[in-house]
Amino acid sequence: MAAPESIWALKPWWCQPWSIVLTGIAVVAGSLFWPGRLWFSLLLAAGVAAWWLLFLVFVPAAWKREQAEAMLPELTQR
Repeated sequence: MAAPESIWALKPWWCQPWSIVLTGIAVVAGSLFWPGRLWFSLLLAAGVAAWWLLFLVFVPAAWKREQAEAMLPELTQR
């Protein structure tokens, strides 16, 4: 069975890059209105940025690396 080309092909709609980004934007924007404290919004934005870095950069890169390593034995056996 062939592996999907992208990790996003394995994920449901609520775990796609567009939904992760839009949720982060909505959370930070909402925090500007409630509780309406800039320091809180900035702290929340830092957490959202860390979340994005983890799930939009590091996890896909690790998945891609793992898939490439899994393909090495198959390529050397041919």
